[in-house]
Amino acid sequence: MKAKNKIVSLRSLKAKLAAERKAGRKIVFTNGCFDILHAGHVSVLEFSRSKGDVLVVGLNSDESVRRLKGPTRPVNKQADRALVLAALESVSYVCIFNEDTPHNLIKAVRPDVLVKGGDYKPSEIVGREFAGKVVRFALLKGRSTTGIIKKVSTKK
Repeated sequence: MKAKNKIVSLRSLKAKLAAERKAGRKIVFTNGCFDILHAGHVSVLEFSRSKGDVLVVGLNSDESVRRLKGPTRPVNKQADRALVLAALESVSYVCIFNEDTPHNLIKAVRPDVLVKGGDYKPSEIVGREFAGKVVRFALLKGRSTTGIIKKVSTKK
């Protein structure tokens, strides 16, 4: 499947997931800004995919990233971030959301498995009540978009 075909609206995603479930596939969900793709992102995406058959990635919109990370972010526009994510083998679908959290998207997806970084306490994981199971992922030390931005800006 071409990467651009993996980027779907919520309405389309719901229809696709109904077919995936009918075929007996296990749905996994994770989310993030994925502003500058790095090894930590790839690790969490591959880990997430290993927990099921279909990986849905909720991607924060540009507006959402600005609210969460500040006026200089995102570095890459949502269309570009979505395309890069969709090109990864581990990713089945990318769905952009505009809220600050993926609560409504997770409620609509109702994943079998919800994956979040280990920096979140289980009680802090948004949407956990809509998932069959919540799994935390140990983040790779020293891998973050904010760290990359800081490193690049100090080399100018």
